[in-house]
Amino acid sequence: MNANDSIPMIADHDALVALCERVARSERVALDTEFHTERSYSPRLMVVQLAFDDGAVIVDPLALPDLRPLLDALAATVVVGHALSSDLKIFADRYERVPPSIFDTQVAAAFLGYGMQVSLADLVRDLERVKLAKSQTVSDWSTRPFTARQIEYLVDDVAHLLPMYDKLVQRLESAGRLTWALEECAQLGDIERFRMNERRAYLRVPGAMRMNRRELGVLSEIVKLRDRMARERDLPLKYIIPDDVVAGLATLRPKRMEELDQLRRLEPGARKSLGRAILEAVARGEEIPEDELPHRPERPLGASRDTLASLMGVVVGELARANELPQSLLVPRASLERVAREVPASREALEDALELSSWRLGLVAEPLWRLLSGEEALRIEGYADGDPKIRLTP
Repeated sequence: MNANDSIPMIADHDALVALCERVARSERVALDTEFHTERSYSPRLMVVQLAFDDGAVIVDPLALPDLRPLLDALAATVVVGHALSSDLKIFADRYERVPPSIFDTQVAAAFLGYGMQVSLADLVRDLERVKLAKSQTVSDWSTRPFTARQIEYLVDDVAHLLPMYDKLVQRLESAGRLTWALEECAQLGDIERFRMNERRAYLRVPGAMRMNRRELGVLSEIVKLRDRMARERDLPLKYIIPDDVVAGLATLRPKRMEELDQLRRLEPGARKSLGRAILEAVARGEEIPEDELPHRPERPLGASRDTLASLMGVVVGELARANELPQSLLVPRASLERVAREVPASREALEDALELSSWRLGLVAEPLWRLLSGEEALRIEGYADGDPKIRLTP
């Protein structure tokens, strides 16, 4: 049998309706996508693969450009996938929705000692004793019909997810960490995670650190203009206005069209089509009241505060090691730097400054407070025996 005939291909309205009914009836569904990122505002969805307990299907987004019915159906079940953030962001960008109940096998595996970035192939090999053939990683998914190898690759990416879900849930329950993993996965089902924060988007532009607050106000307005135009035209941000030109406009703060000629990398076509809108964005930035201007990005910690953050990192690292968790999963460096800047005066204030979920606070808040309050100190033990360990001791 031809591979194209053995796996159902969902490419018309009636087939999509039937699939959505099947998805909504299912307790869990495995999901993966293939997409191209080169020439669009957000990645262009090329393929959606789904797997049930009794087989897989392939959805063709090029034949079915509106997949909102599928997103509605997925909202009624548990969606199982591996490293799903990129896939979910596409749904958020294109359809303003993501499935609310998510189980990410990469996230779950991190709670079982696999590290933060275990690949699907490695996890399948370890849990299912199957070696995936990853020969189509750079395949052109816009071509139709798919080859037999392409279909094999597409199906492999979802075929093992539900069996792995069962094994991971069992192991997490045995380790007493299922609640932790589910709490972490639940964040992926929050649409706000994938929306651009307009109030802070300007921070991603190189050079923002050197700008004063008025320039940052202008910068933020130009960044919002660029994002809106890129979304409307479905083009990458750099195709609208490159980052260095955005920064140049914020410091130049032009008021007349002829001033735009000073920016050599602002193409004539862009000056003609966007010039008036750019000047209006600059004017909006100039009109922001002083007390409402964006705050300057936080500068790097000074030497003593950086040392404090590093000492806290040592404690977190030992806690992560003892619990077989990646350190970056337990506490991000940014949280430790925030504590070093704010110097909270109580255990409760420390927890507020850390801004961590409940399971993380349960592991780290008390040891960190004992260190910061001077109740305990770091001590190296076992160095003379060639097996050094770091301990918090009174």
